[in-house]
Amino acid sequence: MFTAEINVLIVSAATIAFVHTLMGPDHYLPFVSMGVARRWTVKKMLAVTALCGFGHILGSIALGFLGVALQWQLGSLEWLESVRGDVAAWCLIAFGLVYFAWGIRNAYRNKPHTHVHSHGGEVHVHEHTHHHAHAHVHDQKSKALASSDAAVNKLGPWAIFVIFVLGPCEPLIPLLMYPAAKENTLGLIAVTAVFGVVTMLTMMLAVFVSATGLKKIRIPALERFGHAMAGATIFGCGSSIAFLGL
Repeated sequence: MFTAEINVLIVSAATIAFVHTLMGPDHYLPFVSMGVARRWTVKKMLAVTALCGFGHILGSIALGFLGVALQWQLGSLEWLESVRGDVAAWCLIAFGLVYFAWGIRNAYRNKPHTHVHSHGGEVHVHEHTHHHAHAHVHDQKSKALASSDAAVNKLGPWAIFVIFVLGPCEPLIPLLMYPAAKENTLGLIAVTAVFGVVTMLTMMLAVFVSATGLKKIRIPALERFGHAMAGATIFGCGSSIAFLGL
């Protein structure tokens, strides 16, 4: 059905997609860290990963097909993909820093503390946090902070999605789509589809294995720092792309 060249490219696409995804921690660590911090189920982590992975791949595929259709020079597309990669890396760095700062503030507000009460001559002490179930609902400042926290919780996953749409699949166009396009259109579609499917499956497998393992490890003293650690992880992923080329 396919030429020998296309068969080689299909195998190469699967191999490159698998290795490229595992070697790039930005493909899975942001979802795991955010999911653990937000106490998502593994099912929700996989759903968010799949959505972001689809956007991540679709952007490069669309650019690749457009370049093939318009017969753009390979150098031009590689330059554009490089710019997209830089933008995505710095967006991850910025988002990670903002999320880290918000996580530190969230952890500070959620620090357990005690109150002493006297009822009928009896004195008792209880410990709670103002950020969760025992929050003082009559405090307008607490309500405003809770509202801002809800906004961050909603926007976080969408911010990651936008960043992933901006991020390129670096090996897709120069190594796979252009050589396949020189053979035939059906081969181009097959190679692209294999790369996309393997990339998404590898992302989801990495998230599943990581999340399943981390959910078995609980350190209560560190749980309130979950968002801060997620921000630090995302910052680290962005830095690894910007400065190490991962």
